[in-house]
Amino acid sequence: MSLTELLGHVGIFGGAVMVCLALLSVFSVGMIVDKHRRFRSASGQSEKFKPEFKKFLHGGDVQDLIEAARLHQSSYMAQVVLAGIIEYDGVRQSGRDPVASLELVTSALRDSMSEELIQLRQGLGFLATIGSTAPFIGLFGTVVGIINAFRSIAATGSGGMSVVSGGIAEALVSTALGIFVAIPAVVAFNHFTGKIETFHVQMNRASSQLVNRLFKVPELKELDVEVAEVKAPMVKKGGPAYATR
Repeated sequence: MSLTELLGHVGIFGGAVMVCLALLSVFSVGMIVDKHRRFRSASGQSEKFKPEFKKFLHGGDVQDLIEAARLHQSSYMAQVVLAGIIEYDGVRQSGRDPVASLELVTSALRDSMSEELIQLRQGLGFLATIGSTAPFIGLFGTVVGIINAFRSIAATGSGGMSVVSGGIAEALVSTALGIFVAIPAVVAFNHFTGKIETFHVQMNRASSQLVNRLFKVPELKELDVEVAEVKAPMVKKGGPAYATR
């Protein structure tokens, strides 16, 4: 029996289940395509932003970094860095000590990172729901199809193919369609989740590098020099004393 003949024997309830699964499949494919496009754009713009960020880390200007970050609106890394550097630049332009803005910059970076992660995760819950529920919807249609097949046998008193074909058609098609809808959704969900974890690590690294670049305290270097100068006479003084003994 061909697929067309099987579908021709499907009942009303089985048809409703299949239409539901078909709609879920359309929504799932649309979500997968949209997330793939967004993630590819975010990755591409982040890769373009990395040279500008590295330039700033090696002594670049704050305003150049701000302009570069604003040119990459789709880059998760650029938006996180932009939030932190704008907070730092605002404190500096107000005449206050930029070193004292460490907590403000850290908070801005953390909030921006959380916002970017929320945007990246949008739609993944829908994919997870489809991947987990589609097989059960198909199984539901399968059970109903088998029930209809037994009802046909009970009504006719025989078990020929013509009697049970409608119920078997519902069972087979519902099962296959449920699995067909679930597999791409689950694969896409796992793929995008792994991508988000990578993006999260990159945003954390960029935030740490930005904080280290902005809040290097020169006094620490001067203190190290003073300590070295203090230790040097002590070692020199102790040398001859040891030699005398």
